[in-house]
Parts: sequence; structure tokens; C-alpha cells
Amino acid sequence: MTEPFEPLAGADDTAIAIVGMAARVPGALTPGQYWRNLVGGVESIVPRSEEQLREAGVSREAMLRPGYVRAAAPLERMEWFDAEFFGFSPKDAAIMDPQHRQFLETCWEALEDAAHTPDSFEGAIGVFAGSGMAAYFAFNLLTNPELVDDVGMFLLRHTGNDKDFLVTRASYLLDLQGPAINVQTACSTSLVATHLAVQHLLSGECDMALAGGVTIEIPHGRGYQYVPDEILSPDGHCRAFDHRAGGTVFGSGAGVVVLRRLGDALADGDHVYAIIRGTAVNNDGARKVGYLAPSIDGQAACIAEALAVADVPASTVQYVECHGTGTAMGDPIEVAALTQAFTPPADGRPYCGIGSVKSNIGHLDTAAGVASLIKATLALHHRAIPPSLHFERPNPNIAFEGSPFHVNAELREWQVPAGTPRRAGVNSLGVGGTNAFAVLEEAPPQRAVPPTSGPQLLALSARNRAALDDATQRLARHLREHPHLDLGDVAHTLHVGRKAFGERRVLAATSTAEAADLLERVDARRVFTHTAGSSQPPVVFLLPGGGAQYPRMAADLYATESVFRHHVDEGITRAAAYHGLDLRPLLFPTDDAAATAAEAALEHASVQLPCLFVIEHALAQLLFSWGVQPAAMLGHSVGENVAACLAGTMSFADCLGLVALRGRLMDRTRGGMLAVPLPVDELAPLLQRFGLDLAVINAPDLCVASGTDDALAALHAHLTEMGVEAQRVRIHIAAHSRLLDPVLPEFRSFLQSIALAPPTIPWVSNTTGTWVTDAQATDPEYWVQQLRNPVQFSTAIASIAATWPDAAFVEVGPGRMLSSLARANPSFTGRHTAVHSMHHPDEAVADDVVLLTTLGRLWAAGHRFPTAQAFRHGPRPRLSLPTYAFQAQRYFIEPGAGRRAEA
Repeated sequence: MTEPFEPLAGADDTAIAIVGMAARVPGALTPGQYWRNLVGGVESIVPRSEEQLREAGVSREAMLRPGYVRAAAPLERMEWFDAEFFGFSPKDAAIMDPQHRQFLETCWEALEDAAHTPDSFEGAIGVFAGSGMAAYFAFNLLTNPELVDDVGMFLLRHTGNDKDFLVTRASYLLDLQGPAINVQTACSTSLVATHLAVQHLLSGECDMALAGGVTIEIPHGRGYQYVPDEILSPDGHCRAFDHRAGGTVFGSGAGVVVLRRLGDALADGDHVYAIIRGTAVNNDGARKVGYLAPSIDGQAACIAEALAVADVPASTVQYVECHGTGTAMGDPIEVAALTQAFTPPADGRPYCGIGSVKSNIGHLDTAAGVASLIKATLALHHRAIPPSLHFERPNPNIAFEGSPFHVNAELREWQVPAGTPRRAGVNSLGVGGTNAFAVLEEAPPQRAVPPTSGPQLLALSARNRAALDDATQRLARHLREHPHLDLGDVAHTLHVGRKAFGERRVLAATSTAEAADLLERVDARRVFTHTAGSSQPPVVFLLPGGGAQYPRMAADLYATESVFRHHVDEGITRAAAYHGLDLRPLLFPTDDAAATAAEAALEHASVQLPCLFVIEHALAQLLFSWGVQPAAMLGHSVGENVAACLAGTMSFADCLGLVALRGRLMDRTRGGMLAVPLPVDELAPLLQRFGLDLAVINAPDLCVASGTDDALAALHAHLTEMGVEAQRVRIHIAAHSRLLDPVLPEFRSFLQSIALAPPTIPWVSNTTGTWVTDAQATDPEYWVQQLRNPVQFSTAIASIAATWPDAAFVEVGPGRMLSSLARANPSFTGRHTAVHSMHHPDEAVADDVVLLTTLGRLWAAGHRFPTAQAFRHGPRPRLSLPTYAFQAQRYFIEPGAGRRAEA
């Protein structure tokens, strides 16, 4: 957990923050696309061709009937659903009402947009929502008698078709443990749900709340029969407040907002779109001409109450998103009620714009209120008021003159006097008289935080690889479109605001442009993808030997990591004081000429091996300080000496002395080594023929020969004639060969003079390829033979793999040779992971980037996320980022033979 932000002074205890949202409406499946359509004046009530109508099941007779309007406001892919994500079988997914399916996905998208997921949120999460008529159940399921007989009426209803189970199903599947309340007040349902969510937040019954609704018309995508003097439009357009207004068009969609108490939201660095200042709900009662009719007094009372709760003057509200159905009676009554509740203009000039999103997307019934709420919220967020469509001149029955209102028919920048907050109202009315009104205000200024610097770890996950790939490309596009984002904020949001699924991908980058490049290419050298197991895999340190060195190795870490720098300085100081070695110019040359000289010097074991020991020991200590504790270690040649030091078998001082001696002795051999891509049984006769020794078995078909330069040259020439591509190792010593025999007594003598203790961390022996015993580790003769005998690296990898089928190998030292060799062994499987923690000399990547990526790669393999190392800049704000890439498929049970004749 990151530390909370300090609350802003004066934060209102009664204000509710809108911190996340999701919308699926006609013409748009995201809030971003919804907003673009709104500001672009796009109408998503669309004409339907005869072919489309026939596919939707409309008979030619119905199409030709007088008054049949060939227009609809359909929801794209309304029958599609990611059943796997929510754990449904294909059959259960098909049985579930599309309204319930769309609501589930929309809830998850809203939570991710808020950058809060149920598994990491500390508090109760409530859900308040309603759905439309269960038409799928009636028209599609019950008309299939075999399905009814097979599943049974009870399960058909409870699997996800009855309105009663909309929010409880969501609470169960998403593990939301706050109040779960279905709301059904017809067209005002989702704004009433918002009001209830606000009340439960203020009373403390939940700490975050989802509020919204969903309606999907079944049958879908059809036209409709116009009947004079009823609610439906005669021409397929909703002309709210206009002189041509004749009715509305019903559409399909879903919307959910995520709400928190403002103080809590600010403390967590939430992305606040807008705040809710006050809400109210009432009913007309009998104060109207009929049950289905609206009431001026009832609506006005609700609006006035909301303004009173908000404790803001009506004259400070600059825009109201109206119910605005475009009906002859409804619009005039709504404006009259608003006028009654608002303050008259002092100068006779209107000060408040009104509009209706129904002119864009139609009437979404139970989702209409939340669609209006999201529109008004986005308008406050973007400081612009979108146009209400199809307005030419006012409906003559609307008394605009002398009222504070005018129809906002054009996109306009939302300007207010300095020091005046932007405020909006949202009005929603339900057939039957339940009215709801909300007073919104623009979000307070976000607390300024300093920009982040250095590499940032981006972590993505999904339930399957296809979703992960889609999420990767979505994020890349988002970073391209928003290059100004702070990459540290992006990284923080991905970590705290997303659930960690099994398929994982990580990368470290220093800018949004670099991150977008890496995400687009998914370059395996910088972007790591892995399937995390069900348990945390053991970490195995791989400690490189001679040949891995290069000038300036780990210079980046020395500059940025104090723990690493401390241990390197300790090693350099001791090497100079006790062994006469000046390692600093070799490790950190100051210019290119010095680097060239250092590179030549490092080919000599007398300085090469101490440099490697110092760097590997310091890097391991840094990882220890970060909580990366190895279950085991495997050192390659001199790397086993490092393992012994880390395991407590040798003290740091003794081990440095041993390594320094080892280097001096090996320099006397004046030979070399040759990597040969052949198995041992094929190479052995050639070694005998040319008088060479087997030094290393890195993999079943990759060995290293060691001996004099002349003998190696002869073997190399012979192998070239055979068509075998051998390669000289960058080291001028004949390690693990007979040429070392004369120096072994001096090496043995030093070992007999130092204390050796049983290891506290197990490691695998180079000499045996199996787990080292306490007796071996504390026997000086074991270390003499470790210097002389072949390195059994391939067998050692097999021993570890046999013990841990999911081990994560971490190369702790320069380059990536050992991690590559580990992957080359047949015992290394898809469940294993092998990563390096320092860059290869040919890579133009800083070591702090590589090491941060390594920590991320361990997370991808199933380890805890390196929160402390990834986020060193203190509390960061949460951003609105692309949400889960659902891998939806079509699940739809067509109406059966029992379908009723079309009316």
C-alpha cells in the first residue's frame, strides 16, 4: 500500500466524488467514444434497412403498415459476453439475460476506470442499479419448451434473468460486500440508484458504491409502430424542446458510475471526474391528472430539495441535463418545474442551458438517468457543453420567456467567472411519478505532485493471452494519444487499480514514448510475458563466472542504489588495502580511452575475478534488501565462491582473498578456453587427441575445452573443417584444466587457513551437479577440486529443475549468459523462468531499467509485486486508463417455436 495523500483543506464531508465510470450506449462502447459523439453532435438513432429489419424478425407486413418507423437505437454487440472472465459455461452465458451480462462487464470497467478493484479495496463496496423488462426471458427462453424442460423454470429465472438478481449476481461475482439493492422506478431508476448510493456512502454503510442501470430491448434493433398522442416519435428522431417535438425513440444501453466520499477519494489520489453536491428523490403522488402523467409540483419539489441539500444557489447552476423525452406534454412540464424551482434571472436573461442526451442516443429507460449523469459529468470534466440535437426553435408550449433557461443547441466552451465553480443539474423522471435530481460540481483541483523520474515498471495481466495482447495494444494507443501523462502515474495505476490475473506482461521504460514503442513491438528482450502459477515459485540465484565482465558493469546501479554502492565500495577498499588491487578504474572508467584500457585489463583473471566477485556480491545484497531471498543458488566456476560467501560458508574478507588468489594463480596458466557446440561423448576423443581438458558442460550439446593456446587453435581448425562453429572465450586462462595442477597446493594452503561454515542457503555444486553437502562445503579439498574439475552446469540445472519444476532463475551479475544457458537445457520447461539483472554489454539499456524489469519478471512468474522499489516517489494519483480487454463471444438463444404471433 502506498501512503495516502494529505486531505485538501476544506474538503466537504457531504460531497461525493465520481471517480470512475463505464458506458455502453448506442454508437459508443466507452465513455471516451460517448463523449466524442456528444461533442460531435452524432445521432446514434439510426435508420434500419429492410434487410436489417428482416434479420431482426420484422415481417414485411409490419414494415408496410402505416406509421411503422424504420429507426432504432441499438447497442452494438449486445448479445456478446466474456463468459470465461466471469466463470460461466457457454450454456449458462446464453441463458443469462443480455442485460445482466452487459451490466457485469460495465461494472468491472467502471471499477477499473476508478483504479480500484474489489480484491485490493479496503472497505465495503455497494451496488445500486436496475434493469429493464426481462423480455429475453419471456420472448426467447420461455418460447423454447425443450430448454424450459431441460433446465427448469426456477434455474432459468435465477441463472440471471429476473430483475431481482441483477445486483446480487454482480456482488457475488465481483465479491462486493456492501449493500446490494435493486432499484425499479421505471425511467428514473438509475438516477434514483445514484441517490441511494450517495445516501449509503454518507451514512457509512459502504465506502465505495456502484450506481447505474441497464436496458436492452428484446427483440433488438427493430423499428416501431407510431401511434398518435403516445410517447414514440413519428419520424425516428427525438427533438427535445423543439417546435417539431413529437415523442422519443427507445434505445438500449448500460451505464455505471463509481462513487466515493470526496475526502476518501482525494486521500487515495483518485481521478475525480466531478462531485455530487446533493441529490433528492420524491414522488408526484396524486398531484397530476393521471398515473402516467408528470407533475409540475412534484418535479419542482424534488429539484428544490436537491438544491437545498447541495446548499448552493440555483443561480450558480449553469447547465441542466434534462429528462427531455421530446413529448408534447413532458417537455413543457419539465421546464415549468425547473423554472418553479430555480431562481428567476435578475436581468431577464437566461443563465442556465438545458439539453437532452435522448436526442443523441434515444431513451434508455432504466439506464436513461445514468446516461444523463455521465454526460453531465463528462461536460464538467472537459469544461464544455455538448449540443442538444434537432433544435430549431422552441416548442411553443414551453414558457422559456422569463425563465432562467435556454436550449444549448451548439457545442460551447463552459466558461464561468473567476472563482465560480461549474455546476450542473441532472433531472430524471419515472413513469409512475418517482422523480430524481442531482446537483453536480466540477472536481476540485488535484493536489500537485512532483513528476517522477527514472525507469517505471508497467505491469499488465489478463485471464488469457488474447486479452493480454489486446490490453497491451490498448495501452500503447492510449500512451500515444496522451504523451503528456506521467509514466510513474501510469505504472502506479496499473499496479493499484488492476487485479493481477495469471497471464502477465511487464516492462520498464523511462518515457511514455519508449513505453508505447515497447508495447507495440512486444520485444522479448525488453517485454516479458509469463503465466504465473498458483503459488509463489522459488528463486534461484545464478552467479556468473569468468568471461561475463565488461567495463562500467553496474555503473548505473552504483549511481542510483545506495545499498549496492556501499557494498561495492567495501569491496574496492578491501581489495586495495589487503590485496594491492585498484579495481575502481576497471569498474568505473571515466572516459572511453580508460574504458578501452579497462576492457583489456579485465581479460586477466587477477583483476577480472575480484571485480566479478565484488559486483555479484553487492548485487545480491541489494536484492536481499529488497526482499528477494533465494531458495537456492548455482554459481558458475568462481560464481560458486560468491555463493559460498552469500551462504555464510566463507566470510566476505576470506572469500575476496580466495578469489584474488584464484585470479593470480590462474594468470600463471597462460592458456585459454574454447566453447564447442558438441555433446561430451563426441568432444571427448578430440580433447584427448589434442591434449586438452573438458572445462565446462553448459548444456548437453555445449561444452568448453581448456588448455594451451596452440592446442586450442589446432582443435578450432579441426572443428572448422568439420563444420562445427566453435568460439574462443574472452579469457586468457586455462580454467579447470591440467595446467592448474602446479598451483593447487598454494590454493589448498590458503583454504586450510580460513574458517568454513555449513551453508545457510543451499547451492548446487559445480563439481557434482547435485546439492552441496555441509561436509563438502567445509572441506578445503572440495574447493581445490572445484577449481580443477569440470563445471557440471547442465547437470546442476537438471538437479534444480527436478526439485522445483517452477523455479525462477535470476542471473545475479553482468550479462545474460547463465540465464540463456539455463533455458538451453532440456530440463528447463515452460513453467520455469530465467531472467538477468544486468544488461549485456551490447545492450543500450541502463542497469536500473534491467533490474526493475527483473523484479517485474519475478512478479509475472508469481512473486509479490516490488511495490517499494517500483514506487519511490511517494503517493501518486490514479489515472483513467484503458480497461479490461474482454474477449467476448456471441451467446444468444433465438426465440423458439412457441413465439407469440407478432402483434
